[in-house]
Amino acid sequence: MPSQTVPVGSRIGLHARPAALIAAAVGKAGVPVTLATVGGAEVDAGSPLMIMTLGAKVGTEVVVSSEDPAVLEQIAGMVASDLDAE
Repeated sequence: MPSQTVPVGSRIGLHARPAALIAAAVGKAGVPVTLATVGGAEVDAGSPLMIMTLGAKVGTEVVVSSEDPAVLEQIAGMVASDLDAE
């Protein structure tokens, strides 16, 4: 599956708010997306709880994977941005 590795951009990491925004975008896209820390197990990016289990802090490298290139770019961009600033 195509993937892209990006650093977490949210100042507090992938906690409840960023996780909920990412999961909502994945749900709206309607295609499977997974997230994983480098070397870690993949989780379903459509689940805020599963995203939070990554324990990803600001700057942590996260691998975003999806078969849909546009969705991959969108979600990778969200992971890399500061979703707490919006």
